[in-house]
Amino acid sequence: MIVETDPPGRVDGRAARAERTRAAIVEAHLALIDAGDLRPTGERIAERAGVSLRTLWTNFKDMETLFAATGRRVGERQAELWRPVQPDLPLTGRVAAFCEQRARLLEVLAPSARASALREPFSPQLRRNREAAVDRVRAELEAVFGAELAHAGPGRDQLLDALTVACTWSAWSMLRDALGLDLDAARAVMARTVGALLVDAIAAGLR
Repeated sequence: MIVETDPPGRVDGRAARAERTRAAIVEAHLALIDAGDLRPTGERIAERAGVSLRTLWTNFKDMETLFAATGRRVGERQAELWRPVQPDLPLTGRVAAFCEQRARLLEVLAPSARASALREPFSPQLRRNREAAVDRVRAELEAVFGAELAHAGPGRDQLLDALTVACTWSAWSMLRDALGLDLDAARAVMARTVGALLVDAIAAGLR
């Protein structure tokens, strides 16, 4: 029995087109959010991407799968800007470099974070996106401030929790949106908070 199949080149080409279509839909979703449309509908996303609504839902079975893909793309945007903070810098230099970078990455995240806040109570995927972002921040804090965290002894986990709160979106939103601080002022508050927490840990370890 002979079974006809598509030539490999045709299959590869179809897969590449499908990937380009999915990427265009994700970028359209983010473009709408960046422009202030914090709850874009499937219709508006499809129109922005230049595809039919049927094509949108053929590539993404529901909004949850689109949220997952969009979250990955936001992570990629941040990764393109991320640079490691040198762990051998003095504490003040590490705090300044870390907070400057966190501020820059949080500004990239800001539109998506504001949009997610509207839907997160009803979306398991958006909650997973937020949990993954928090985990990445905690891992970086441990890498950059490992020596200071070690000084905290039994209070290490509490210190890491406090640093995480100071460096994630909720605190940044308070500074930028609720208090109305500009970028430099918000970054300075973050640096002051992070520095104070770490210096206190060092002092506690020397007592």
